Amino acid sequence: MKKQLVAVLILFIAIILICLIPFKNIVAFHYQDTDKLLAYLSVNEKDTFQIKYTHSIHLTDVIETYELSNKQIKQIELSYETFAVGMPSGPEGEEIFERKDGRYIISNMNRIFPFFDLSTGQVVANHRVVYKGKEYELKKYIKPGTWVRVSYETMNLFQLLRGVKINEG
Repeated sequence: MKKQLVAVLILFIAIILICLIPFKNIVAFHYQDTDKLLAYLSVNEKDTFQIKYTHSIHLTDVIETYELSNKQIKQIELSYETFAVGMPSGPEGEEIFERKDGRYIISNMNRIFPFFDLSTGQVVANHRVVYKGKEYELKKYIKPGTWVRVSYETMNLFQLLRGVKINEG
């Protein structure tokens, strides 16, 4: 009986430890600058994802493309349809600026962030995350008008249970 109790206790401790080991790479959407996880996108190292939104002034889509590496988020491209308030007029440094299919594209960007903050649009913006060809509206997971901190992290099972998974991956 004593051996069975010890075996059950060891199994229980092993399960708890397994649940505490970070194993899942995610793009996390935290409430402001807290550790409150609102939603997450299940990803892999070196993947890319996009934040797509409708600009509040010129009412056309802006697409920001990011690459994930070493727990950092690197902006690699920006695409937009018109020069207006808030849109860059050209590249910086080694960036490449071109016009394709009616869009202005700044590529070869190398802007690295541990995180970035995003205020989800209440009316016009309709922020979306695009990952592996699928588009996910953030308003389905995060209340419009919420300020979120976006970061690339590895989480354990207990941490993941606190947020809503955006994608199936």
